[in-house]
Formats: sequence, structure tokens, C-alpha cells
Amino acid sequence: MNVEVRTVRAARDLRAFVRLPQRIYRRDACWVPPLERDVRESVGPALLGTERATREAWVAFKDGRAAGRLFAAHDPVLNARKGTRAGHLSLFEAIDDQDVSRALFDHAFEWLRARGLTFVRGPVCPAGPAFDELKGLLVQGFEHRPYVLTSYNPPYYQRLFECAGFEKELDVFAYRLRAATLFAKDPGKAVRWAEKRYGFRTEGFNLKDVESEVRAIKHVLDLAIPAQWADMVPPALEEVRAMAERFVPLVDPDLTGIARAGDEPVGFGLAIPDYNQILARLSGRLTPVAALKYLYYRRRLTAARIFIMFVVPAFRQKGVAHGIYYRIFERGRAKGFTDGEASTIGETNQQMLADIEGIGGVRYKTYRVYGKVL
Repeated sequence: MNVEVRTVRAARDLRAFVRLPQRIYRRDACWVPPLERDVRESVGPALLGTERATREAWVAFKDGRAAGRLFAAHDPVLNARKGTRAGHLSLFEAIDDQDVSRALFDHAFEWLRARGLTFVRGPVCPAGPAFDELKGLLVQGFEHRPYVLTSYNPPYYQRLFECAGFEKELDVFAYRLRAATLFAKDPGKAVRWAEKRYGFRTEGFNLKDVESEVRAIKHVLDLAIPAQWADMVPPALEEVRAMAERFVPLVDPDLTGIARAGDEPVGFGLAIPDYNQILARLSGRLTPVAALKYLYYRRRLTAARIFIMFVVPAFRQKGVAHGIYYRIFERGRAKGFTDGEASTIGETNQQMLADIEGIGGVRYKTYRVYGKVL
């Protein structure tokens, strides 16, 4: 075995880490290259050494050529609040070579054990398993292009993970949403009845007062996140602000919904346009020409991804989720959106699965989050 694994410190290794997928997917028509800038920012703290205690990245070379990469991290706050010692993996890519993948996994396992961790899950978002970005390994639905901030990988990745001792922890699903078949029966009358019966109203996010909306989201999350979820706790206010700062530039207010009963927020949902329709044209680099393409195609997007939906327990099964979905659907269709995706919904979240199937969503992709005792 002629495999060398390097910790990402030098600029040349970071460059190899960021550009490796070009080798893996060069003949795959479904792959959408992420912006290299975004991947670099995810790994940057490891390169700079500012957060070496909590995150690290490696790139593997075989016969002198980049052949695999892996990112590992852990969240001390999440572990303290859950009473666990878990880490997570992300940004895995590799050629179809078990020697390469095993060498990467072994480096990650050793690094995690050295920090007192006893369990690892992945692949998940680099920021942590609580985030609904790049969540899970695609195990079904390879013929479909990924929507924005979702995973895509070759089928053989499942074998590489399982040969390294990973076992299924959770499957999460993506649902196809087509404007022509959603809400086959117009629910407008039923939604208005539910709003009147249970005393709530559904509005869009007010992007002119982001701070108020941040506090509303924080209120809903505090009540809605189940205590039994192993990988998520209600975020601090500062964390919600940071998420808002990141997503506000991507958000179309017409693709948002927040439900309130009087002055109390009781649920919210968020969809964002499928910017992968643009990224597929940019080759991963935001050049001046690419920036012009972005501005041109942003007004011509035809699909969106619903990726956040929470309702407080007291207002579940009272039409709140349907009201939010209907608002997003109605305004999206008016703007020319014809397709969409709701993802990623955990197999144990029976209420949300029922809600999305109830409006006409069709399950068409499965992602798997793996776990391994270290």
C-alpha cells in the first residue's frame, strides 16, 4: 500500500483537499461542484490552527496523487449537554480504494480517541450533526441531481464506510415536490379554518427586522427540539444570529413562513431557491464571469428546497405545518417555481413524514448517517 495521509496545514494540501472531487466526479453528470471558497472556509480553521482542539482535516495521496480526503470535529458544548463523548465526520471523498479510505478513517479515529471521544457519526455538516446540510451518505436516488446544501456521492462510498466498521444510525429522506401534483385538493379553505379554530396566522419572515425574527425562531426551537434527539440541542441566541447572517442573503421572503398565535411564534418553515441550478454552471470558482452568470440565472431559478420546519408541541396536528407549506407553495408557484424538494427528514420523525406526504410529496432519495464506537 503506497498511501500517504497528510494533515492539512500547507496551502498545497488545502488546495488538494478542495479540488479532489474534480477527479472523483469528472464523468458524473449529476454532480454539482460546490464553490471552492465555501469548502476552503469549512476547512480553514484546521489549516490555520486556531481550532485544532476541535477540528482537523486530512488529505490522502496514493502514488503521489490526491486520492481521498476527510474532515473530523467534535462539539464540546453538545457533548456536555447530552452527556456524550461523540465526534463527527464530514467532507469525505475518495477513489474506489479501500486502502485509501481506511487510512483516512484510521487517522480520524486516532485523532478522536486522543481527545477522549468514544463514538463518531457521519457524514454530516462540517459545523456539526445538528445542521441540515450535507447530511448523510446518499444510498438511494443516485440518478437525481442534488439540491442546494444536500449530499451527493458515488454508490461505492457505502461499501467504504461499512468496510471500516460503520453501522447505520439513522436514515433521512428527501421528498420530491412538483407544483403540478402538490395540494391536489386546494387546502386554502381548510388552512383558513384551522387558523381561525386554533388562533394562529401564517406570515412571511420580515427581513427588515431580522433580530425580531431571530428571537422568534429561537423561541420555537427552544420548545420544538425533542430532548431525545442525540445530535441536536436548542441553539444559543448567538448561534441563531450566526445562522441568520449566513442565510439571509440566500432567502426569498416569499419562500418563508412563520406562524404566530397572538404575539407568540408557534412554528416556522424555510425554503431557499435551488442555487445548485446556478452552481452547476460555475465549475466551483467565483470568477468575474461566474459572478455575472450568478446574477443572470438567479432570476431564472425554477426549484426550491424546504429544509427547515419546526412547530411547537402545543400546535402540532392543528394545521400549522400545512399552513406554512401552503404559503411557501402558493407564493413559489406564483413566482414560477415548478419543482422542489423537502429534505432531509429523519425516519423517526413520523409527524413530519406524514405532513409532507399529506401534501403530495414523494420520497425519492435516502441518505444514511452512520455511527461507530471507537
